[in-house]
Amino acid sequence: MSASLVVNGIDRNARLRDAHASAASIGLWVFMGVATTLFSLFITAYVMRMNSSDAVTLALPWQLWLSTSLLVAGSVALQLALRAARGADVIRTRRLLRAGGLCAAAFLCAQLWAWQAMWSAQVMPAGNPAGSFFYLLTAMHGLHMAGGLAGWAWTMRAARREPAEAAWRIALCARYWHFMFAVWAVLFATLGWVTPEVARFICGTA
Repeated sequence: MSASLVVNGIDRNARLRDAHASAASIGLWVFMGVATTLFSLFITAYVMRMNSSDAVTLALPWQLWLSTSLLVAGSVALQLALRAARGADVIRTRRLLRAGGLCAAAFLCAQLWAWQAMWSAQVMPAGNPAGSFFYLLTAMHGLHMAGGLAGWAWTMRAARREPAEAAWRIALCARYWHFMFAVWAVLFATLGWVTPEVARFICGTA
């Protein structure tokens, strides 16, 4: 009878864990949908603003390529951490999870470095439409990354305390990192390639 109680307890804990994982997964999908809509609206506004007569093309600083590389590295590290967690490799999981978070923190530092480079080039938030949207879009993405780091800290804590049950948390963290990379790739391409000429073509005013 005691064995039956233990089995039932394990089954109940497993069901609770699966329910928490499912609810968290749905919540993350909803959040990503809302964030996608938000960034889509900002990008649309940027294209429309670049269609104006006072719009000029920005020369983006090289630090953005560095930050992009760091975000890619963080995304890969978290995906590998998820694989290690599913393989019950606790030490490798923790190392890769830590690497993913450090890459994300370094990404934010590189973004601030890019801001400093833009300031040094006399590109101010109120100077021209492209400059204004550069700061707005990168700041919005940076805030979402900072929020992701809070989730990463929660995941790191779970990986230390309950390494056998951290896989679903790492899966959510990795999914969010992949999403943030995809958003950044679109933002980077928009800031770099949507010139006034391209904006006029998109808006049909060329």
